[in-house]
Amino acid sequence: MNPVTEKIKILCADKNIPAEELAKNAGLTVKQVQLIFDSEKIPSLSSLIKISRALGVRLGTFLDDNENIGPVINKNSTQSRPITFTSHLTSDNSHIDFFSLAASKSGRHMEPFLIDIKPSGSSKLTASSHEGEEFLYVLKGSITVLYGLDEFVLNTGESIYYDSIVEHLVTSANDDPAQVLAVVYTPN
Repeated sequence: MNPVTEKIKILCADKNIPAEELAKNAGLTVKQVQLIFDSEKIPSLSSLIKISRALGVRLGTFLDDNENIGPVINKNSTQSRPITFTSHLTSDNSHIDFFSLAASKSGRHMEPFLIDIKPSGSSKLTASSHEGEEFLYVLKGSITVLYGLDEFVLNTGESIYYDSIVEHLVTSANDDPAQVLAVVYTPN
């Protein structure tokens, strides 16, 4: 079992919250919660944010490695393993790998990530929405951001800041991989 799912189960057990109540409070179906509980994969970022709100914890609770009150420094040699969020109903959006840049920082309100975006080819991709805001800065390549009914193509050195409650989807703009620096903020 992945550590994120394990933390969700522990929090539910500690708070005596059954799967049905978690589903209702998170705005998910019981089937989605059961798939999350039974899966080896990490839930989608959208689902994880909804679950964190339902459990009354910050998003970082699920991604924390350690509890560090002071600053967190990342060096190339200590780059974390990627996190791939899934939809749990399909294999959609497995084209994105997230590398947490602050997993050991306790009490954080922002989630900074390096994100590697692989070309999706003909795969069906699903937009998501969740509370909060996101900032993306393109480090390498080009990305397409579908935001509501709008579409934006961003190249190296360009950025976008948006309300993540609007349905959005980030993909490679072409057949080449891309990399972005992302900061996700979710209100407490």
